[in-house]
Amino acid sequence: MTYQTKTIKGGKMAIPAALRRELGIKDESELLIERDGDGFRVYTRASALKSLQAMMAPYKRPGVSEVDDFLAERRAEAARD
Repeated sequence: MTYQTKTIKGGKMAIPAALRRELGIKDESELLIERDGDGFRVYTRASALKSLQAMMAPYKRPGVSEVDDFLAERRAEAARD
């Protein structure tokens, strides 16, 4: 669906209410803006995180906490120093 808005003084832009509801954007939500050719994309941090998690899912080892492994490696490294 296409939405229309316009900029006001200072380059500010209002996001239409229907789109805010659709995307779950609330007051004070953090948004990311990415240049996309001649335009740009605006998305929420939550959608960026979901996208990153989906991209990394094929590398996840079942039953293994990557964070725990990382911390264990760093602790072992620090103990050696």
